[in-house]
Amino acid sequence: MALLGVAGDGPASLADLVAATGISRPTAHRLAVALEHHGMLARERDGRFVVGPLLRELGGDHRADALVEAAGPVLLTARDTTEESAQLYRRRGDARVCVAAAERPGHGLRDSVPVGAVLTMSAGSAAQVLLAWDPAEEVAGLLDDATFTDADLAAVRRRGWAQSAGQREAGVASVSAPVRDADGAVVAAVSVSGPMSRLGRAPGRAHADAVLRAAAALEVAVV
Repeated sequence: MALLGVAGDGPASLADLVAATGISRPTAHRLAVALEHHGMLARERDGRFVVGPLLRELGGDHRADALVEAAGPVLLTARDTTEESAQLYRRRGDARVCVAAAERPGHGLRDSVPVGAVLTMSAGSAAQVLLAWDPAEEVAGLLDDATFTDADLAAVRRRGWAQSAGQREAGVASVSAPVRDADGAVVAAVSVSGPMSRLGRAPGRAHADAVLRAAAALEVAVV
């Protein structure tokens, strides 16, 4: 695709993509975000598009992008503040991938999600965040097998964060918030997760503020 070629020549702004391909700005943005979801494109701190992690992996280039680089200390802060595990997820097609994580220390109960883990888009608070602002026609097919509904996604949009209890895994609860780029598009979800025995069935009461702060800190890396 032409967008990949342009970004492959070096960091390219949305205006650069439009000028080089002749595609309208809304279409170029939609295609670029879709390619970003699939890991084919990523963004620098200034919002310009570059070759994404999937293509870098295929090409043998394992350098982390700006968002993943920024995630380390931000997730550690979220972990230490909540005393629960913290993760950063990106959507890749009909799945989500954990691209960074900070596990709760110690040997007690915790939710451990390793970096690189591929998880469903049909359950969990991060999946809700990654879908809530997508066009309705793109979400409809995924809701058939989901543990949440369109009404749940509407609630996520209203309050700006999502929570789940026992959706992805029995006994596990989580809270997630969207990480947005300079154009306002959701490019990732930052989460805090742990056992329901500590977080309860409404984990957002305790940890929504923590994930919102983490999301705001991460957005500095993509704007």
